[in-house]
Amino acid sequence: MKTWTARKRVDADPAVVLDVLCDPDACRRWSPVPFELDGGTGARLAAGARMRVSGQLVGRRVGFDVEVHEAGAGRLALSARRPVAFDVAYEALPVRGGSEVSASVSVRSGGGLLGRLAEQATAALLHAGALGVAVDRIAASAAP
Repeated sequence: MKTWTARKRVDADPAVVLDVLCDPDACRRWSPVPFELDGGTGARLAAGARMRVSGQLVGRRVGFDVEVHEAGAGRLALSARRPVAFDVAYEALPVRGGSEVSASVSVRSGGGLLGRLAEQATAALLHAGALGVAVDRIAASAAP
């Protein structure tokens, strides 16, 4: 399993950043991996929530089972499984004039050929800076 991290100062209160992190429509705009929420629009992400999302990866439409572990106090933590597994954490800590946002994504194969290919493709995106771009988008979405 490999982990990528990114950090950025944001000119917004941690509560505003958390709103951006937990709004499914906003998530689609900043996520490093494009996705759609299966079954239509969803409510704000909350601890214990489970959902199914899908998107394009390695030239195929793939689905992921997502579980939100934490969504509050400036922190969002979730996992997504199949065909590749993600453990994701975002945290917004208060600093003078805004927040320090940190993000981490750990990726590992969900098994099988598709899982290995999906892991490699995701790793390539993250290695190329996709997580940093996501944090930049979060900052832009949260800015006044």
